[in-house]
Amino acid sequence: MVSLDLIKEISLKTPSKIVLVVIDGLGGLPDPATGKTELETARTPNIDKLLPNAICGLVDPVSPGITPGSGPGHLALFGYDPVKYNIGRGVLEATGINFNLKPGDVATRGNFCTVDDKGIVTDRRAGRIATEKNAELCKLLDGMVIQGVKVLCAPVKEYRFVAVFRGPGLIPDVNDTDPEMTGVPPLSAKVQIPAAAKLARVVNEFIAQAKTILAGQHAANMILLRGFSVPPKMPTMQEIFKLNPVAIASYPMYRGLAKLVGMGVMDTGETVQEEFATLKENYGKYDYFFLHVKGTDAAGEDGDFARKISVIEQVDAAMPVLINLNPDVIVVTGDHSTPAALKAHSWHPVPVMLYSRWCRTDRMSHFSEANCRTGAIGRMPTENLMTLMMANALKLKKFGA
Repeated sequence: MVSLDLIKEISLKTPSKIVLVVIDGLGGLPDPATGKTELETARTPNIDKLLPNAICGLVDPVSPGITPGSGPGHLALFGYDPVKYNIGRGVLEATGINFNLKPGDVATRGNFCTVDDKGIVTDRRAGRIATEKNAELCKLLDGMVIQGVKVLCAPVKEYRFVAVFRGPGLIPDVNDTDPEMTGVPPLSAKVQIPAAAKLARVVNEFIAQAKTILAGQHAANMILLRGFSVPPKMPTMQEIFKLNPVAIASYPMYRGLAKLVGMGVMDTGETVQEEFATLKENYGKYDYFFLHVKGTDAAGEDGDFARKISVIEQVDAAMPVLINLNPDVIVVTGDHSTPAALKAHSWHPVPVMLYSRWCRTDRMSHFSEANCRTGAIGRMPTENLMTLMMANALKLKKFGA
């Protein structure tokens, strides 16, 4: 991809509008019984109506064969190099709940999880406990002081929480304690560089105390930590693309990511319909909209093929709200693939559709992985998608003489 400095030079401020609909974890794998993926199985008549004026393809969030996290997947969608601008999950979660991070703080994302009597992880998400229960547990852990470091805990959503380590001499280069699989014990915090030794000691003591405190809790009797990080320094979307961007997302992590790249963040409801209603209500105020749908990813991680189809169909049912607003560019894609068959993020390229009056159209009949393999976009890095959106919205000047 060309540099952000070049894009900054050729980008234009115009009244045209771009809407990016991110169906989290959209890509899938075929059901052995039907040979079709979740997207290929779903009924999407409204998205399909856009195809006569659209181009399709497949995108790789990081690189072929690399399984991306949600942060890199979204940063690539916003036009940033996801390797250069690798933002830790802790900062994303903390920013998403408006936690006031101070200089020197190290933030990490936590999972309340379930371990058996031998300390083996049996459920990384503790049955997706209610956010209210999460808040109760955070109160039990919040405020510990370990070796002069204060540990601040705050609920995020369901089983997710933020732990912030506040004190002198903390370096975030510590590995995750989440093994990201069941059937094994949580990992110990280990240093990646010698300067992080203090933080590693504090983290391990915090985990030991949390294990004792949570021992009597049903389901959520242990914690897993990942994404030790500090706030990054990066250019905003306003600076690079000359956009007035806004995010419509119900999950805190994605709200936090949007804030870090300079987006406004709208209050919205929990359902797909409420998110599209928020888009309609605020359509006149912005020229770039990021609308995030989480349910597909959660269903994929749970291995629920049918539920993932249902969420895709909910998005399609809401699409007339967007289509009737008649934006200049509509993009429908995902941040990564989360096949129900794998119950996890995967390396598979993500289907994408870009609608614009300026497309050399594919004229496909159904938005699916199979059809996207033959589309005009081809297969490209996800970060190139942003310049393609900008071009189709007539927001880029000619480069060179």
